[in-house]
Amino acid sequence: MPDLFVTNMNPRFTGVSATAANVIRQQIGSHDLRLVGHPLPGCPAPIAVNEARRMSRDPGRAPCVLWHVRRNPEMRVAIWTRDVLRLPVRIVFTSAAQRRHSAYPRWLISRMDAVIATTDKAAEYVPNVRAVVPHGVDTDLFTPAEDRAAAWAALGYGGSMGLATVGRIRPEKGTDLFVEAMLRLLPDLEGATALILGRAAREHQSFLRDLKDKVAAAGMAGRILFPGEVPATELPAIMRSLSLIIQLPRYEGYGMVPLEAMASAVPFVASDAGYYRSFSKEGRCGTIVPQGTPQDVAGAALGILRSPDRHLEMARTARETATASFSARSEADGIEEVYRAVLNEASAGKS
Repeated sequence: MPDLFVTNMNPRFTGVSATAANVIRQQIGSHDLRLVGHPLPGCPAPIAVNEARRMSRDPGRAPCVLWHVRRNPEMRVAIWTRDVLRLPVRIVFTSAAQRRHSAYPRWLISRMDAVIATTDKAAEYVPNVRAVVPHGVDTDLFTPAEDRAAAWAALGYGGSMGLATVGRIRPEKGTDLFVEAMLRLLPDLEGATALILGRAAREHQSFLRDLKDKVAAAGMAGRILFPGEVPATELPAIMRSLSLIIQLPRYEGYGMVPLEAMASAVPFVASDAGYYRSFSKEGRCGTIVPQGTPQDVAGAALGILRSPDRHLEMARTARETATASFSARSEADGIEEVYRAVLNEASAGKS
């Protein structure tokens, strides 16, 4: 009898999807788990909401089943299951946003049985926080390359080294800042190729066109590439081939990309957003630059890449830090403590 239902109701693979998949792969061994909604890499085949509700009707000897949700539509579906259909369900929500939610999400969150915040700052914006559990990276999936240069060459993008930014192409993610930084950096960094890995939604197509036009006008179309969105299954191979990850969002709730890079022994340069400063380990894994300063980004990247010894030491420390402090196993263990508390409360209420 399933005891845990984890929802994924966004058909696109997002940062939230990645964090859910990381944890699910750790939880499979300790729970009879069902994924509800859309597929996630390395996870069980998903079931539909109606099937999840049917399976939730009888929790067996347990006082209830757990539904773990991470998005507004998922909270809504779970609340309906518990409060309208009156099934024996308890709902756990993970919140990463480091800003005040609007009225409707605040109401949804107030109906959760337990909330897990990913950072202390995120915990300030939501009620009923049971634990602060940072997101973790799958350190078995994201691993260092045995030969970084050979791994990069195998991808076929050209040049002798790769830099990249990963995420949706839009102003909030700072894609324009990345382009500006690369236009400053690449003339001084022979052999480097920069990748912009992500898709632009319909409303951001003009933004994407402007970026491509700017790159072409600078004569850099062969060195700043727009490969589009990369399937999740291909990202680990790309990540471990890179020499540097650069993430420059104007806002970020948490931000998994630097962690995926760190687990792959790739240092990073990032704006002061999300949880990036904590990842950086005071500059030993990555360099934090002020918001909106592409000139500082170019300088920081050049300083790392022109010093092989520094780059090697940062790469080693990044992998060690990801494994010791930000692993998906650690996140799953922290979540498990919240599950046990919720089940104990349900048992006390039932008896």
